[in-house]
Amino acid sequence: MPQRVLTGIKPTGTPHVGNLLGAIRPALRLADQGLEAMYFIADYHALTTVNDAKELRQLTLEVAATWLACGLDPERTIFYRQSDIPEIFELTWIFDCFTSKGWMNKAHAYKAIVAAAEEKGEQDADAGINMGIYSYPVLMAADIIAFDIDLVPVGKDQKQHVEIARDIAQRINHVYGGNVVRVPQPKIDEDTATVPGIDGRKMSKSYGNQIPIFASPKALKKAVNQIVTDSSPPETPKDPDASTIFQIFKALATPEESHQLAERYRSGIGWGDAKKALIDRIEQEVGEARAKYDALMADPAKIDDLLAKGAAKARVTARATMDRVRKAIGITR
Repeated sequence: MPQRVLTGIKPTGTPHVGNLLGAIRPALRLADQGLEAMYFIADYHALTTVNDAKELRQLTLEVAATWLACGLDPERTIFYRQSDIPEIFELTWIFDCFTSKGWMNKAHAYKAIVAAAEEKGEQDADAGINMGIYSYPVLMAADIIAFDIDLVPVGKDQKQHVEIARDIAQRINHVYGGNVVRVPQPKIDEDTATVPGIDGRKMSKSYGNQIPIFASPKALKKAVNQIVTDSSPPETPKDPDASTIFQIFKALATPEESHQLAERYRSGIGWGDAKKALIDRIEQEVGEARAKYDALMADPAKIDDLLAKGAAKARVTARATMDRVRKAIGITR
């Protein structure tokens, strides 16, 4: 049997160009590497921060339509919505009972929020932290282990999520003996692209500096025109490596295209022309996919149907996992 690999996508913002290059394309390539690929929309994870029902529904549709438009084939892979798999949430409670508070205290996201609160001098560093934020690594472990996942693609900064899932799986197996659940492994991608946003920092919805993948031509032009530049005149030679415009272009373009634009920088290029080159390159990259995305967003029932079919396939494995776990812990139907 081919190894099974899982990628989760949290619907907390409109997908942007950084997501396309750093997450979507690398994840979709896994299906072409002889792996059994599963992709899911982590809508319950989004509930920790998205508390508007219409917004969560809209973002879920946007994420699903984006992945489908970018090439996810639901016939070759399994694509589903987390909330459609009740076994995940039963497994989460069982895992909660085998997870020490100390593990959760060390979770990177929780520690970062506490550190930020302490830096501001707040007396209660836990203020504003709900239990979903605190214990989300356990839900993430259930997301993974419910489907007998072998590999989880993560960046170096996310490796801890898989380590906690491994710890939980190993504890279950140790307490009850044998191989009750499969122990996953992280799959670290050393070459994950980091794309700058319009302000030069890493493109992120947290910074509000993103370029949406499927922005309309008018909105795309507006976003690119907001990229910060200096006041040097067009004829002044410019360093392409110091330009946010060029860095985004390079992440999208072929080496030859990047070389040609770099030469224009060195011989002198106006910022308006540089921005136009980037707009044209983004349009070339996503124009055809945008039409598919727009068609999907106009037919949300089709998206729901595709996700429901994917969930039906995914639940076959999830039910088998729950049967093993229930039998092991002494809870039987």
